[in-house]
Amino acid sequence: MKDRLAICRLEAAETIPAWASSDSGFFSVTRTAGVLSIVCVENAVPPGVKCERAWRIFEIEGPFDFAATGILVSAAAPLAEAGVPIFAISTFDTDYVLVKQEHAGNAVRALESAGHCVMR
Repeated sequence: MKDRLAICRLEAAETIPAWASSDSGFFSVTRTAGVLSIVCVENAVPPGVKCERAWRIFEIEGPFDFAATGILVSAAAPLAEAGVPIFAISTFDTDYVLVKQEHAGNAVRALESAGHCVMR
């Protein structure tokens, strides 16, 4: 996917802000007892929000059956071997792997070397 994303950290009790889903691009919201994490298009994040910017996202083309095993690891393992840190998100249909912009080229090479087809 072409958009640059940000991974944001808010306090767990905060309301999900409108900017999190205000763009038509990718977004994901996860709340736990300790944190509210938001992944969204980078330019939607207002100043002052704690976040890591400059992430690129790779979609593992699905959908996959819930009984399928090893889907995410098939991408994560070659990236780990190439020294590419990841942030993973799963949905009902598929998995997504985020890598920092500076590692995107290495990520593509590692995924293609492992037999994945990376569409640009």
